[in-house]
Amino acid sequence: MELIENCILNHDQINHKIKRIAYQIYEANVEEQEIILAGIESNGYVFAKKLRSAMQKICDIDPLLCKVIIDKNNPTSPITTTLKENEYTSKSLVLVDDVLNSGTTLIYGVKHFLDVPLKQFKTAVLVNRNHKKYPVKADFKGISLSTSINEHISVVFSGKNTRVILE
Repeated sequence: MELIENCILNHDQINHKIKRIAYQIYEANVEEQEIILAGIESNGYVFAKKLRSAMQKICDIDPLLCKVIIDKNNPTSPITTTLKENEYTSKSLVLVDDVLNSGTTLIYGVKHFLDVPLKQFKTAVLVNRNHKKYPVKADFKGISLSTSINEHISVVFSGKNTRVILE
């Protein structure tokens, strides 16, 4: 029996969500000169790059990208970033991930940046699954889904075949 892919968002819908989130981030930071988009490796970083591209089209702010490397199997291990601490100190930062499921990855990412004084700190996700075990929320989200705990959401960034699927 062939398994049929259950597509939640297609390429065009994802692009619309990205554009809407980019506007929301800009509106929340309209007075800022610099915004850091800190994407959690790997899909969160891809999503952050897409947000940056969308923001460059709608405003004069050129967001600075930062890759956040978290061991998702052991989130308490040291977290590294591609920017030095002084490069995001006292700036507006948005922590970006593709899917917010239990909140584990996002909460440890938040914890890492809390050690540095930031001007503003927000979070953005493409998909919010509502299965949190930590008190973390997405300030900007593309779509919220109520799924069963046994279901899995995958974000596939693949050119014109970009999609969000329910497995």
